[in-house]
Amino acid sequence: MSTTRSINAAKTTITRDVNDLDKELGNVYETVHVLGKRANQIATEIKTELSAKLEEFAVTGENLEEVYENREQIELSKHYEKMPKPSTLAIQELMEGKVVVRRAEEGNTPALPESK
Repeated sequence: MSTTRSINAAKTTITRDVNDLDKELGNVYETVHVLGKRANQIATEIKTELSAKLEEFAVTGENLEEVYENREQIELSKHYEKMPKPSTLAIQELMEGKVVVRRAEEGNTPALPESK
């Protein structure tokens, strides 16, 4: 996941019309389910990306110089804190038509979202 994808998503709370959200799937409950699944996927991607970047800063011992050298790490962490929440990114993707829902042909398997 690239952090540049999150630029279009709102960073503040926006009231959404439920009728606009369920246009894609036609069912409010299925839409909420798909958005929840997609938000979990996005959160996992962001966590993996952040962990990989923070791993570069891993130090075995602590010393006084470490405080001054970790400014880059602090800036990186602040950047991720300011990013929109995964649920907001999932809603934005759904509104832009970037979420593809796979449905099981038969059976009780729920719909699973995928990013295009």
